[in-house]
Amino acid sequence: MPALKVAPQANRINTAYPAALIKIKMNIHEFQAKQLFKDYGVPVQDGVAVKTEAEFDSAIAKIPGDHVVVKAQIHAGGRGKGTFADGFQGGVKFVKREEAAAIAKKMLGNTLITKQTGPAGKVVGTIFFTEAVDIAKEYYLSILLDRASGKVAIVASTAGGMDIEKVAAETPEQIMKMLVDPDIGLQAFQIRKLAFFFGFGEKELMKQFKAIISGLYKLFMDKDCSLVEINPLVLTEQNRIEALDAKVAFDDNGLFRHPEIEALRDIHEEDPKEIEAGKYGLNYIALDGNIACMVNGAGLAMSTMDIIKYFGGNPANFLDVGGGANEEAITQAFKILLKDKNVKGILVNIFGGIMRCDVIAAGVIAAVKNVGLNLPLVVRLEGTNVELGRKMLAESGIKLTTADSLADAAEKIVNIVAQQNK
Repeated sequence: MPALKVAPQANRINTAYPAALIKIKMNIHEFQAKQLFKDYGVPVQDGVAVKTEAEFDSAIAKIPGDHVVVKAQIHAGGRGKGTFADGFQGGVKFVKREEAAAIAKKMLGNTLITKQTGPAGKVVGTIFFTEAVDIAKEYYLSILLDRASGKVAIVASTAGGMDIEKVAAETPEQIMKMLVDPDIGLQAFQIRKLAFFFGFGEKELMKQFKAIISGLYKLFMDKDCSLVEINPLVLTEQNRIEALDAKVAFDDNGLFRHPEIEALRDIHEEDPKEIEAGKYGLNYIALDGNIACMVNGAGLAMSTMDIIKYFGGNPANFLDVGGGANEEAITQAFKILLKDKNVKGILVNIFGGIMRCDVIAAGVIAAVKNVGLNLPLVVRLEGTNVELGRKMLAESGIKLTTADSLADAAEKIVNIVAQQNK
């Protein structure tokens, strides 16, 4: 086999699967995020969230004004431009009070499809009724971690209500990115710079904006957030700055410090396979390919997916069994992989450091026998006790293909799956 070349950048995992790089997070719904905003002094509209039709009338009665905004609650952006499975348009509706219940009925239990949900969409389990506001101008504001600099990034735009990616590509002059050193914190001169960028130089608006950005930054830091976003942030006709929408995501690794945030989790919005994996200490992320991967170590998992792509295959998942997986965890890992109906082959790629190759081999053998695997399986072992592990696989009697290197393993599984599909 020729020497393995570096995969072209267009095929590498960090560009092919950007979602995989940001999936280690927990999302919450807009109505939950707005309550957090309130707790940190960020102005939002009054609203009521409900889960059943029986609650519609009482919820709507609590909303002031002649008009009501009806919002479908799912963990995805682009709701306003989304389409429901039955053809009903829009997951965010500005309607007359007497029409609100009928509109909400069309949304609840229906599947909303947006750019971020993919074609499968998400089922709406909660409706959020909020008061309407008179909008004079819309803006965009977010706080997130800038991994390149190791600092907190504040992204602001005078083009609110639009896809920020589109604004960045077409009118970059409408965006400001500001880096904040977390050891120093958000400084007064930075707040003033952002305020003047938005056009909030007038004394009262400056005061309002200072309270908002300070509250958002404190929320971001206090709760181990990975993202705090308002799109749009609005200036009302009454000269008030308010968060018309709210999106907050949290770093999974920090949730042990925040049981009050963990309690907000909506498991109906998450992949059941990912939830199941978490019970056994497995890190699993579903992708859209047909070659399942079982690897120990996040870096090795990313490299494995890269090389599968290099040889023309398409990984079906990211699955890291970690350094201390036992037979039960490996068995559960196989079961989770097999729940994906798109999977046509499995690649096990283990480097035995903390975890010995013979232990992994024993787990693979037991797991394959327990689940009754009938898909092609390629196994590559390297590291501590590798010869013993390979010997155990060879004498196990289970049907599998062994590989001498990562490139060899990836090429073999891609070819096997390709031959099956002919």
